[in-house]
Amino acid sequence: MGAVQNTRQGFARRLASASRCLVGTWVKIPAPEPVEILADAGFDFVVIDLEHAPLTFEAAYQATVVAQGAGMSVLVRVPDRSGAYLQRLLDSGVDGILVPRVTSVAEATAAVRQMVFSPGGERGLGTTSRAGRWGGLDRAEYLRFGDEEVMRAVQLEERAAIEAVDDILAVPGLNGVFLGMGDLQLSSGRPESDPSLQKLVDKLLAAAVAQGVPAGTAVQSAAQAAAAADRGYRYVMVSNDTSLLRSAATTLVADARSRLSEGDHHGV
Repeated sequence: MGAVQNTRQGFARRLASASRCLVGTWVKIPAPEPVEILADAGFDFVVIDLEHAPLTFEAAYQATVVAQGAGMSVLVRVPDRSGAYLQRLLDSGVDGILVPRVTSVAEATAAVRQMVFSPGGERGLGTTSRAGRWGGLDRAEYLRFGDEEVMRAVQLEERAAIEAVDDILAVPGLNGVFLGMGDLQLSSGRPESDPSLQKLVDKLLAAAVAQGVPAGTAVQSAAQAAAAADRGYRYVMVSNDTSLLRSAATTLVADARSRLSEGDHHGV
């Protein structure tokens, strides 16, 4: 029996060929149903959040299978920069990884090396994993896809990290960057509108263009997503599954109560 064909397009290649900014959202609920709903809604990708949500590796794996089966790309934000989850998530066939709180070239290099196959990096061979189609994918294609099409992104969330962005984005094998504006505000003690923070954003985006590394960020609304795309971001996460549910539920309840009150409805 011949090797199976790899028909899926990895996130790095998808970004490179996209004519617009890709739109995704965060997944924080440990269940497959929200993932399926987000796919039906038309999101380009989801980011499974292992850093700020009570999700297990098994929940991330299940969400990955459901999302990819529904046509969405899957990124995973790992819990920290220790690298403990990287090999297993890559073997699970995710389309990309976000490594949080990277602050230096050394940390970026250590993270990226674990996501690049040897000898260029330290990722081990796992052809009998889901990423290798359980041993059915040709070994050469398994290696090519892992090195060329999986996104390996670092999150820059502190002033010092963004000031060093030119050197960080030059790390071999790094092919994505994410600006964590929330933590940047927190660590700097300044609001997003502060001119000094906006200069850092400009610096990051200029470095991303110069190095050919797509930049992403997270926003809360469609208007903010459009503004981010206009500014040069190539992928944007808008809201998250829990916030979308909360917003829809809150709006519905308020509207229902208002209409019932206005009509002075009473049961018989």
